[in-house]
Amino acid sequence: MLDFPIWKRLSFWAITLVLALLAFPSIAMLSGSDVPEAFEGYEVNLGLDLAGGSHILLEGETEAVQRERLETMEESVRDALGDAEPPIRIGDVSTANGRLSFMLANPADVDRARELLTPLMNGQGLVREWDLSVLDGNRMVLTPTEEGLETAVDDAMEATVDVIRRRIDELGTREPTILRQGDDRIVVQVPGLEDPEQLKNLLGETAQLEFKLVDANALPSDVAQGIANPGSEIVPYSEDSDFAGQFEAVRRLGGIRGDSLTGAQQSFDAQTNEPVVTIQFDQEGGQRFAVLSTENVGRRFAIILDGAVISAPNFNEPILSGSAQISGGFTTETANNLAIQLRSGALQVPLTIIEERTVGPDLGRDSIVAGAIAMGIGSLLVIGLMIASYGRFGVYATIALGLNVLMVLGIMAFMNTTLTLPGIAGFVLTVGAAVDANVLINERIREERRRGRRVVAAVENGYKEASRAIYDANVTNFIAGVLLFLFGSGPVRGFAVVLIIGLFTSVFTAVTLTRMWVAGWLRGKRPSDINI
Repeated sequence: MLDFPIWKRLSFWAITLVLALLAFPSIAMLSGSDVPEAFEGYEVNLGLDLAGGSHILLEGETEAVQRERLETMEESVRDALGDAEPPIRIGDVSTANGRLSFMLANPADVDRARELLTPLMNGQGLVREWDLSVLDGNRMVLTPTEEGLETAVDDAMEATVDVIRRRIDELGTREPTILRQGDDRIVVQVPGLEDPEQLKNLLGETAQLEFKLVDANALPSDVAQGIANPGSEIVPYSEDSDFAGQFEAVRRLGGIRGDSLTGAQQSFDAQTNEPVVTIQFDQEGGQRFAVLSTENVGRRFAIILDGAVISAPNFNEPILSGSAQISGGFTTETANNLAIQLRSGALQVPLTIIEERTVGPDLGRDSIVAGAIAMGIGSLLVIGLMIASYGRFGVYATIALGLNVLMVLGIMAFMNTTLTLPGIAGFVLTVGAAVDANVLINERIREERRRGRRVVAAVENGYKEASRAIYDANVTNFIAGVLLFLFGSGPVRGFAVVLIIGLFTSVFTAVTLTRMWVAGWLRGKRPSDINI
């Protein structure tokens, strides 16, 4: 129990010193000093409550999910019935009241159509997403189920959280907090953000990109009045476009969406030197774009971003390269923002900012100072009590306590975790847990001495018996910390991270290191009695 070969002593000291050294860049950063260039990147990240930053609450427009599902289902129905042999002709399509209904040209096709549409009712999941009914003999009605709609909204919100995270990562900020709140809200907290307006612009844009053919048969007078031919829709031009205030009639179905993009970069037009966005399609999207451009050479197509036309050029020749260029009166900044949005993907749900809060860094600095003062005063009182109560063994506990704090900070820096105000509370709790372990050990050694055991036997049994209680207590705390981390969010997770790391370091320093130091002292001095 008290036998520590040289290799074990060296390995324990190496682990301790390396982790303790990793803490010093964070200490320099927290104290306001400059971090040495060689240690940059090894500091803990500060949470919103310590570093300041932006807090934004977003609300999803879930009605858009229902509209998109109806449009997707209509296109799937047309494809399924149109590809049948012989094709099943339909007409009088309606999406009123959140349902998709259509007439069959031949009532005799009802059974065949039902058979073709049944696989579409469950989508790709086990939940039944649509109900199919037949009215008046030849009108088929597809109604979305409540379970299907709830599943679609939940999936769309989860996908939107992922897109938001990718967009924020593109800004170069670290450790954002992004979490769901209720069914249709998302909380975004970005510590240390210097440009909150850019963040709001990125999060406020859906970045839903579409390529649709312009309806060549639409009359300009009808378009100006908002009247579209069957199968077409009226889309306004973007406010940043040269045609702001005007409208374009485009074919509602049969276009290409931007979800097949693999890349987007801001660049400059080779002829006009204007900022543009160059996009690349995946293999399937590139093939569809090639077919669309080949079959419609000489025709105009509209590039639609978030429901507004940004340009409507001609297909002068087939585009077979799988890439395209988007222009629309961009500045370098707006083109770069659009490229970020397209690279990170379109939001599955349009978002509205309903709450915005900015936290200044001064408040966080005050919290750090207050937390450091609280931990310092508490540590000094504990150190004084330990030394007065246990003498040399109290000194060992004090040294272990200091190394424990450094090791926790070093591990957090190495893991690139975030320190929050509750995390500082976790530090204070770690100090108490570490001291508690030493109190158990020292009291157990006292008890063994009262029973008449010799010094070495008393120390050995003291560490052995106390370690069992220490391990049991820390296992239960570890389980609680893991549950806090898994089911908590934001500040609760910050507390859990410090707690879990502190449990491991406190056991290592309070039990392993102090036992190694005591064993070395006993071997060197061989005392006949100990003052404890």
